[in-house]
Amino acid sequence: MSPTQPALATHTIGVIGSGTREHDEDARPLGELLADLGVNLLTGGGEGVMKAVSRAFVRRSSGRGICIGIIPCASEADRAAPRPGYPNEFVQLAIHTHLPFSGAEGTHDLSRNHINVLTCSAIVALPGDDGTLSEAALAIRYAKPIVAFSRTPALLERFPKTILRAAVLAEVETFLRARIRTSTHHS
Repeated sequence: MSPTQPALATHTIGVIGSGTREHDEDARPLGELLADLGVNLLTGGGEGVMKAVSRAFVRRSSGRGICIGIIPCASEADRAAPRPGYPNEFVQLAIHTHLPFSGAEGTHDLSRNHINVLTCSAIVALPGDDGTLSEAALAIRYAKPIVAFSRTPALLERFPKTILRAAVLAEVETFLRARIRTSTHHS
């Protein structure tokens, strides 16, 4: 690597959340934090929180990390095409899958949520619906570090009580720095 090239990111942080609502008041500062930490960002590659956090990450990124989207296929009948609306325009590396299930079926073996969770060093959950809750359940199943973040704690009530909560971004940063440091020492 030449002295002018930035160091490549060695950690991937997943962000899960609503596929319809951006929750920009939380997603934007989170995306900026992840860019500042120099990690890779992984989302499901769609709209809502996925788009908002990706937009903030890409705009702030210094090129050390990339924005990755794990893309679902259109349907069980059409596994070669991506689901309409995927990937959003901020995804820098789209990983297309043959996996159609999401939402309430997000823990099914034909859901990309398994890849989303297993690929990450840690996960930050923003408010969301059934798909977000299924990813959170998978994080617990696979013993992945996860924190639920919202400046409006009532939006996190549907998450399992075993998931750590954060109402301020500094708590998320502390959580992530501890996970990045821990996994660096065990690599």
